[in-house]
Amino acid sequence: MTDLAHRVVIVGGGAGGLELAAKLGRKFGPDHVWLVDKADGHIWKPSLHEVAAGTLDIHREGLSYFMLAKDCGFTFIFGELESLDRQGKQLLLKPVRSPGTGEEIFPARSIRYDTLVLAVGSKSNFFGTPGAAEFAIALDSTDEAERFRQRLLHQLVTADQRKSAEPGYMLDIAIVGGGATGVELAAELLEACADAAFYGLNKLEPGTDIRITLLEGSGRILSALPEKMSAAAQQLLLDRGVVVKTSVRVSEVRRDELIDSEGRRYPVDLCVWAAGIEAPAFLKNLGLEVNRINQVVVDAGLRTSDPDIYALGDCAQAPWHGHEGRQALPARAQVAHQQAGFLLAAMEQRIKGGADSGQRVFRFRDYGSLVSVGHSRGVGSLMGVLSGKNWFVEGLLARLMYMSLHLMHHLAVLGPLRTGSLALGRLLAKRGAPRVKLH
Repeated sequence: MTDLAHRVVIVGGGAGGLELAAKLGRKFGPDHVWLVDKADGHIWKPSLHEVAAGTLDIHREGLSYFMLAKDCGFTFIFGELESLDRQGKQLLLKPVRSPGTGEEIFPARSIRYDTLVLAVGSKSNFFGTPGAAEFAIALDSTDEAERFRQRLLHQLVTADQRKSAEPGYMLDIAIVGGGATGVELAAELLEACADAAFYGLNKLEPGTDIRITLLEGSGRILSALPEKMSAAAQQLLLDRGVVVKTSVRVSEVRRDELIDSEGRRYPVDLCVWAAGIEAPAFLKNLGLEVNRINQVVVDAGLRTSDPDIYALGDCAQAPWHGHEGRQALPARAQVAHQQAGFLLAAMEQRIKGGADSGQRVFRFRDYGSLVSVGHSRGVGSLMGVLSGKNWFVEGLLARLMYMSLHLMHHLAVLGPLRTGSLALGRLLAKRGAPRVKLH
């Protein structure tokens, strides 16, 4: 294979980008398929709340891109996109430096492409709220999730020590945003804090000494999902002691308190921001059309204004077929998964020397939503494929179905044999591992 082979370069190894790279790589090999990511390992983003709570060990759950490249047959490039030369069809990557010393590991590099796919995901949107970027933690990456976990451990140890000197002391954890991430994190923190008592932090009584407050700007949590699902999730959180406040818009974040638009104050020792998303800011500088939250605007075939550049997942504003004039597709892993499958045929055609006719239209099929509310509980709304009805599920069944989504992602990337082996290995490893990671 020569250097003239048609090269598909995918920037971003999240749910959609990695699935597309793995499927193309297995079929066409590393000369044709390149994946670029600023991290060296992959984790399913919906599980970051478990990493943050310490109930999931990133060192056990993460998948190395270098390993995946070897197994799936694509070329992996470790680096972050800095700029794009559309005329010369070149990507310029920033140098990669050691996090500890700043020593250069990889120099700045340029990579040619014939077809480019942007799949860089999204990050938290602070909406310009004063103090949010400085004092709140957003769970956008494994590094931030780990930083929150370490801060949580520090706060738990401090609270355990202060409890003796200040009998009325209470540890306040605030979560801004009552979407899926906020709800799932609140539930996971309950279990993490309760289990921490078994690791020597025995002066704290989790039920009375730790207060978790969930603040949501709209009239209900999980506002994008069916009302029945929202009500069930809220009741589960209330039953377990989470303070849920809706119609509260945070206007300022300080080191030790939050202030809402009505001037009310909420004490806080640890704050998580999960109140909306935006695409990475560098997308505005690529010469492509973007919307107000930096998402690249694409057509029904997921093509940008440049016919050789596509975009999928959270970083793309794609039209929702059947909802014309109403809204774009939501930023959900389910959408990215289906978009990766849709682009597979277009990329295959381009690699073989053909052109994308532009006649194919991406049609999202909504199979419903599932939200984890702890290790044994969940709620969900499933779309009836045959009946056309919505089916509401909750409890252990919903939780098991939620866990299956993670396995389906691994299945798309690793195949059935590796996924089965990985699932069995993790199940056995958990039997001998602590419930909460404290080291």
